[in-house]
Amino acid sequence: MSLALFPTPAQCRGQRSQPLEHAPSYYAATRTPAPERPALAGAAAADVCVIGAGFTGLSAALHLAEAGFSVAVLEAARVGWGASGRNGGQIVNGYSRSPEHIRARYGAEAERALGAMSLEGAAIIRQRVARHGIACDLRDGGFVAAFTAKQMRELEREQRHWQRHGHQQLDMVDQAGLRGIVKSDRYIGGRLDRAGGHLHPLNLALGEARVLEELGGVIYENSPALRIEAGPRPLVHTPRGTMAARFVLVCGNAYLARQVAPAIHDDIMPVSTQVITTAPLPPDLLAELLPAGYCVEDHNYILDYYRRTADNRLLYGGGSVYGGSDPASVPAKILPLVEKTFPELRGVAVDYAWSGNFALTLTRIPAIGRLSGSLYYSHGDSGHGVTTTHLLGKLLAECIQGQAERFDSFAALPALPFPGGHALRVPFSMIGAWYYGLRDKLGV
Repeated sequence: MSLALFPTPAQCRGQRSQPLEHAPSYYAATRTPAPERPALAGAAAADVCVIGAGFTGLSAALHLAEAGFSVAVLEAARVGWGASGRNGGQIVNGYSRSPEHIRARYGAEAERALGAMSLEGAAIIRQRVARHGIACDLRDGGFVAAFTAKQMRELEREQRHWQRHGHQQLDMVDQAGLRGIVKSDRYIGGRLDRAGGHLHPLNLALGEARVLEELGGVIYENSPALRIEAGPRPLVHTPRGTMAARFVLVCGNAYLARQVAPAIHDDIMPVSTQVITTAPLPPDLLAELLPAGYCVEDHNYILDYYRRTADNRLLYGGGSVYGGSDPASVPAKILPLVEKTFPELRGVAVDYAWSGNFALTLTRIPAIGRLSGSLYYSHGDSGHGVTTTHLLGKLLAECIQGQAERFDSFAALPALPFPGGHALRVPFSMIGAWYYGLRDKLGV
């Protein structure tokens, strides 16, 4: 079994004596071979400096390189080291808030603008994979499972709202049809997204990094940004060098050090999620449990998510730890969930277990905006990171090229601070999670 512990905060801030490697996850064990890129040393310059070689930074860098910009990416550890290389690998369309919620909170124009972009992230992924031959085990189809009649009604209502924005690929599945998707007595039905899917996220990130370099972009690994010297031509400082640029894009997300962009640091909260991967299972058993090969997540507030891998394992994640701390034992946290969903897997062997942080906003809507005329940022995808990161990276690139309308549709939405500020955001969020978790259990 391989267990990944979080690095210390000092390591995440770049105050370390040795390079950070990928967490020893299933993804790291099965990743595509990739070169170890050098750290930035000395003075360098580019049109655009991107901080963070996760999905947001890579997406922005690729769009800019394709438009003819010289692009340099500074990564504190390795490409895909953070949430982009540790997540559940699910392509989930839309956002963590429904169109109905967006309209009620921000108005009809915000709903129209965000709804029009809501399928674009998945489309960008599929286009890149097809165009550049990125081997990342991409499979179509995602399913949201419902425990109660109330959840079925919520999913059906959301479907009607999403259909107004072009989501015609959504189908409700009743209990009779459920067995063709997932064999578990926990659920009564759910909603199928034929435009959803799943993939190997670290291999997607590594493939995108390869394409960026083929386009002339440069990636510096083990080069954490320590501070940004603002001005008409910002200067980003790393432990051993500096990067001057016309524009700087801050895409560090949950692992961004406070001193890099203190004005936005407290707008998000790191949240830990835990994942295990079983030993290889008999293909017939997996075909019985997940006959369609779709990925699955449930409709609870604190949800479970799972899928089969290309080499016939079950990858299962769930739980949330607010503040980004690591649980004492990932298998102890996740295995009871596996066995509750699939009693057939009681006592199953676990080959890999790891944790990873994603960035949560109070509104559950990604935060994107300007810190100055030359500094831009995007973070807080709130659990929908695989798809929204690819969209928001494109919007960052569009804005730099003078096409800011779509960027401003997100940037205009207010980023609300967590109640209690930095010191109390974790306990207040835990109280909220307890409340909504209790509602899930009671079915209210």
